[in-house]
Amino acid sequence: MRDDVLALLSQALSDREQRGILRELRTRQPGIDFYSNDYLGLARNNACHEMLLASLNDNPQWLRGGTGSRLVSGNSALTLSVEDFIAAEHRTERALLFPSGYMANMALFSCLPGRNDTVLLDEFVHRSVLDGCRLSFAGKMRFQHNDLDHLENRLAKSRGKCWIAVESLYSMEGDFAPLHEMVALAERYGASLIVDEAHAMGVFGYGLVCDAQLQERVCATVVTYGKAMGAHGAAILSRGTVMDYLVNFAAPFIYTTGLPDLFAATIRNNYTFLKANPHLRDDLQDRIRYFFSAGLPTLSGAASPVQAVPCPGMERLAAAKEMLEAQSLFTFAVRPPTVKSGSERLRVSLHTFNTKAEIQQLTDLLKAFHDTE
Repeated sequence: MRDDVLALLSQALSDREQRGILRELRTRQPGIDFYSNDYLGLARNNACHEMLLASLNDNPQWLRGGTGSRLVSGNSALTLSVEDFIAAEHRTERALLFPSGYMANMALFSCLPGRNDTVLLDEFVHRSVLDGCRLSFAGKMRFQHNDLDHLENRLAKSRGKCWIAVESLYSMEGDFAPLHEMVALAERYGASLIVDEAHAMGVFGYGLVCDAQLQERVCATVVTYGKAMGAHGAAILSRGTVMDYLVNFAAPFIYTTGLPDLFAATIRNNYTFLKANPHLRDDLQDRIRYFFSAGLPTLSGAASPVQAVPCPGMERLAAAKEMLEAQSLFTFAVRPPTVKSGSERLRVSLHTFNTKAEIQQLTDLLKAFHDTE
């Protein structure tokens, strides 16, 4: 590689380091987990794993790799049966599996909106949606977060077919989209609503769209399996026509190696385990209520497993995170460019396996830290 190219890359990294926002890979640290997305503890649940292992012992062929894209050699009878299973569980017409939620959103937003269409994006919607839109020829406009009046203003100004992109539970704010009102607005203006359910899936049944029985009133839903479901991959849920269109026109689907059967089997296993253990969702809500009762400032909803504790300023944020880590309490520091400068926060993820004593220790330390401001 040319030295001038390396110099440019090094300068960009140096600039980011000086601003305190350089990203680095870290392994999981021994300590108390308040930062992972394993909200229901399925990723570490031995009983869930033993159930999968029993099935795997009877089906060692599930260990095969994906071997190719699903349109070549990467499709299987198991994958198709798991997609049928997912669709039935969510009471929707079809499901289409993807290796990740990022790839699912890339497929939807690069493919469905056409050249003369408009995509309206909640200003806090996930980066994968934005990246999908960059591959589309459609026009894009953002609307203020969860602001129905601003959304309607944008709808009135849109041209062509209009698509609306939101998350049901926002991953960095921990608040909820007003889905009923957004569905009504979309219907009034003939727009199509697409909902990313990554952080709601499993925590609130099969997601807030399914919970509110809005499946037939949204264009598509994305559910992911690497968070509360303790597995890996994602699915788009929609009508058969949408799925057939994606299979024919969505480059992120066409040119991606299909999920190995083991991943599809794990997804089905974890659905089955969760259905047999509905108390896990109640246990999680109990932990969330206990955290909320401490009275810490938070940007998040009272039922959300994601609690965003404001900690503006890079130095202040780093100090809070380091103070907690010194006690083996691991949270996630949310910094620019993920959020705007001045809106830095600690992202506290709550789980079924967090004890009340651990939550008490966390909240006591954070309250004492905030009292020093």
